[in-house]
Amino acid sequence: MIPLRLMLREEYRLHTSYSSTRMFLAMPMFVFMISFVTALTLRNLQGTVDLEDLMLGLNSGVCLYGMSVGALGFIARTYVERRQGKYNYMVAMPALLPMSYRATFTGMYIRDIVFYMALVLGPACLGLAAAAVAVHYRWSAVLSVSIVLMLSFLLGIALSFFVSVIGSRSRTALFILIGAMISVLIGFGVLGLYGMESFMPSIGLQMALPPFGSDLGAAGYYLAASISSILLMSVLAVLCVPDTIEGGVKRRSLRQDILPSYLRRFAFARSYRPLLAKEAVDLLRSGTVGKISFTFIVPLTFLSFTTWYVNNGLNVPVGFNLVFYASMVGFFGVMLYSWLTNMDNVDYYETLPVSPSRLIRTKLIMFILLTTGISTAFVVALAFINDETRLLWLALPVLYVTSAYMVVAMSYLTGLHPNSYLFDPGVLLRFALISLVPQVGLTILSFSVDRSLGAAAIAIAAVLGTLIVITLAMNHRLDRRWSVNGL
Repeated sequence: MIPLRLMLREEYRLHTSYSSTRMFLAMPMFVFMISFVTALTLRNLQGTVDLEDLMLGLNSGVCLYGMSVGALGFIARTYVERRQGKYNYMVAMPALLPMSYRATFTGMYIRDIVFYMALVLGPACLGLAAAAVAVHYRWSAVLSVSIVLMLSFLLGIALSFFVSVIGSRSRTALFILIGAMISVLIGFGVLGLYGMESFMPSIGLQMALPPFGSDLGAAGYYLAASISSILLMSVLAVLCVPDTIEGGVKRRSLRQDILPSYLRRFAFARSYRPLLAKEAVDLLRSGTVGKISFTFIVPLTFLSFTTWYVNNGLNVPVGFNLVFYASMVGFFGVMLYSWLTNMDNVDYYETLPVSPSRLIRTKLIMFILLTTGISTAFVVALAFINDETRLLWLALPVLYVTSAYMVVAMSYLTGLHPNSYLFDPGVLLRFALISLVPQVGLTILSFSVDRSLGAAAIAIAAVLGTLIVITLAMNHRLDRRWSVNGL
């Protein structure tokens, strides 16, 4: 318990160092208010979307959120590799003290569960409970929804923890696990061999409890399946933590001087060429490409099959077409920026003639180089799966503009520390407004594409034009915003 308490204090100090104690503690209140207001309007929303479909999407989103924050095998290894830097982390203490990496990895895993439960899921459930008093929701339904959401989050974070630990030990095993996950999604979304409750038992639990049902036998079965899955993946992940961690650098990349080859490849970048070449070498030697595969490609694949399932398997009155999906891919791309900024400490740049804004732009260029091909391939593949190739001419500009807009907005607001600054409610609120307003607008316009393609295309073009102007303005102001604040 003492290491866990110290890790919680370490995480608290890390985040408050980028904002303040007051702003950090305001985060739960912010989540509470969002949940409260959303729950108050839930009855009106049911007129458009069926409650069962809504809960399916909500639990899927919470599970994805757990997957996005649970890649502890990758993150902890990165912290260990930085133990000789300016800062040291408790997870790296076995290199200095008579402790085991299994103990510190377990502490980090429990720390993140406590951290996100206290800051996000707990306040969200309390907001739902507070709204239930005003609009008279059944308390049994509120309790079941809260329990299921927490189980969905735990399933996501446990899966991510397990896959990341295995992937940090073997890249082959990582791709095998990712392939298995994609196969499961294909069996569910494309082939329709089973329901979502087969691989996400928390969904089955929700359907067996109020407000959807009262089958205690089925509820007990899915509850046991959920808890067993979480415990199994957690225990296996802990058992697979290696006894020693020395960093995942390939011997071949150590022996060879690969920087000159990347300097030649990035000749088009002119003054950014040295920084981009170094970024590419860091990506190769740190194994971040595999981490990107898990935290970017897998959620996109899950979203692809979920979109296909909603369009073909559910009775939803509004169809999600290729334009909607393209805008969502642009939104998911922001996760990759957080990995690029978390790949290495930037403190050593303090002694070099490199400004923070220049570093940020380097990572933006690398983001574009990494995501453009992957995102395009996903959108084109979905166009063929859903027989919507006729919309590619409109979907691809939506993809490219929203991707650039979202990542520039993220970099403008959070700089080189997105994982910490987003816990500042002020920054989070601004990011929510900047991202959700155009996202909602594009979503609404995408629904009208099949009814009036010409009018929808003109309106979407106007939105994209506005986003381009805002993106260029934020990029222009990066120097003024971050050159004073420093790294």
